[in-house]
Amino acid sequence: MNKFLFKNIDGSSLVLFRILLGFLIACESLMAIFHGWIDAILIKSQFTFNFIGFDFLQPLPGNGMYYYFGLIGLTGIGIMLGFKYRMNIILFTFLLSGVYFMQKDVYYNHYYLLLIISSVMIFLPANQEKSLDAKFGFVKIGNTIPQWIVLFFISIIGILYTYAAFAKFYPDWLDGTFTKILLQRITARPYLLELFSQKWFYVSFAYAGLLFDLFIVPLLLYKRTRKFAFVVSVLFHLFNSYTLRIGVFPYLALIFSVFFFEPNNIRKWFFRENIEVENNLNFYKKKLVYWLVIPLLILQVLLPLRHHFIKGDVFWTEEGHRLSWRVMLRERTGEIKIKIVDNNTNKESFYDYHKNLTYIQSKQLAVKPDFIWQYCQRIKKEYLGQDISIYIECKNSINNKPAKFLIDPKYDMAKAKWNYFWHNEWILLN
Repeated sequence: MNKFLFKNIDGSSLVLFRILLGFLIACESLMAIFHGWIDAILIKSQFTFNFIGFDFLQPLPGNGMYYYFGLIGLTGIGIMLGFKYRMNIILFTFLLSGVYFMQKDVYYNHYYLLLIISSVMIFLPANQEKSLDAKFGFVKIGNTIPQWIVLFFISIIGILYTYAAFAKFYPDWLDGTFTKILLQRITARPYLLELFSQKWFYVSFAYAGLLFDLFIVPLLLYKRTRKFAFVVSVLFHLFNSYTLRIGVFPYLALIFSVFFFEPNNIRKWFFRENIEVENNLNFYKKKLVYWLVIPLLILQVLLPLRHHFIKGDVFWTEEGHRLSWRVMLRERTGEIKIKIVDNNTNKESFYDYHKNLTYIQSKQLAVKPDFIWQYCQRIKKEYLGQDISIYIECKNSINNKPAKFLIDPKYDMAKAKWNYFWHNEWILLN
């Protein structure tokens, strides 16, 4: 185990990853600032759908969130340049944690991925060379790392792709039902719509996505197929970036490729150098491996499995959906009505949720049980001191199938409790 985990190797892959990661962080913050994401998600909203239990995380007033993302961008530049690297990676992890747990209106898997890798990179010597820290003597200069660092990054991306592939083994993906909906949604060009409507195309697209997720990591690991797999990966992610518009996720997934190539080649290709690596063991952060890295990887293996232990189908109930690498699997639409009953007078009225929710929030409210529960808590506060009952009439459709009730219309949501780990009884099973 020591020889496997702590073998001394060239550290150029980690250094290059740091540079590319910092650049992507800076780009992501600029996109959030200038493409209207901050305004649409964090400023216009009057009510925050944060992760349950994180109600204390609220958007900063005024233009505060613009400064917040500006600071995230500066940490990215600091990480890229390797200037005060440790301070910047810690600050970035803290700031990203805040914005990640602050809102669920738009859920990004790459924010979750960034949190995982940045939490570990706090402890890694990613600035030991090709950095301003090394140039100014702020850190001890070095050019080698233990092999466990590379294995960690390969393991994380391997877990992501594996679970993303397994999640696609369901009828609506395998017969192209969802990919047809997805492809027709992403363009208005007549010639593309005609192509995307062809069964051979959208079924092929479905199986291409499944096979990519299932085999890209093994093909990158195998030396004879590595270059071919890298070219396929570049084409796949560029297509997704252009058509799906999912932020920096395709590029973040791509930069993990540096850990699959031999480190000495990375050094030759990008840094125009050659070094001799001593054939010995490097026990850098040995305790960290056993107390943080391995438990973290085990947790990443277990978390996506938790929905199997919760009653109901995760596609329908949404329980166990997040933190599971279930990426773009279905089209979910819904309608919702909120009925308020005054228990003293038996007077009924329908609550206008559009008055304090954005368009995006209104759409999510109609399809997400946790949003519904959180919003009912907000209504209870509005009617504080009054004896009311709240009833939800909510129907959902998955992949254009006939709509069914999602929430028990006879259940008083004013009395509903949120179960963090098991099935919530007021969510109807499909």
